[in-house]
Amino acid sequence: MTDKTTHFGFETIREEEKAGKVRTLFNDVANKYDIMNDVMSVGIHRIWKEAMMDWLAPRPGQRLLDVAGGTGDVAFKFLGRAGHGHATVCDLTEGMLVEGRKRAEADRMADSLDWVVGDAMALPFDANSFDVYTISFGIRNVTRPQEALNEAYRVLKPGGRLMVLEFSQLPNPAMQKAYDLYSFNVIPRMGQLIANDRDSYQYLVESIRNFPDQDTFLGMVRKAGFENAKYRNLSMGIAALHSGWKI
Repeated sequence: MTDKTTHFGFETIREEEKAGKVRTLFNDVANKYDIMNDVMSVGIHRIWKEAMMDWLAPRPGQRLLDVAGGTGDVAFKFLGRAGHGHATVCDLTEGMLVEGRKRAEADRMADSLDWVVGDAMALPFDANSFDVYTISFGIRNVTRPQEALNEAYRVLKPGGRLMVLEFSQLPNPAMQKAYDLYSFNVIPRMGQLIANDRDSYQYLVESIRNFPDQDTFLGMVRKAGFENAKYRNLSMGIAALHSGWKI
């Protein structure tokens, strides 16, 4: 029986190797992760996350699970918008959670926050536990994204909401080509300059190219059981928001 394979950037590896490689990469970049997001998106990820919150419209008292939540960016925004509620930040990489806990917002919101090490494909939570599930720039690093979506459906309460923010594909081939030139030539160099880490940035650029386009991923959201599933392009498709409901 042959081993199942998956992608790590443009490299083909055995499935069981991917989680370890992702964990190592993000442990290495944890203390520069927020700078990395600014570099990858030229700062626009902050605007995209606000757009995500606008569509999500957090309500008081809701329970959020933010998977691949890293340093807590989305959880802090969610709690700020909700007024009061609870957020669980779940990440495969403990180093990312450690960095998140150092942030001023984490101290201020400590009573409303949990930080949990966990795998998106096998979440350590009971079924029907959360009102909202978010994952931002994380699902493309999961070995089997469909399993992560299935788990999202399991842990959400009936009436719960899924929201995925991820780098995506531009619908115009000429624009995509120009963006690819920027991505492959500029981003790894900036990673070398800012974080002294070209390889991690090279992987992140490659991982974006391997990720399914908007309509293909929408089909995966529906396959997991989500209803009223739809997406919105951000910055013409450089990123996309996918939304679905557990009904």
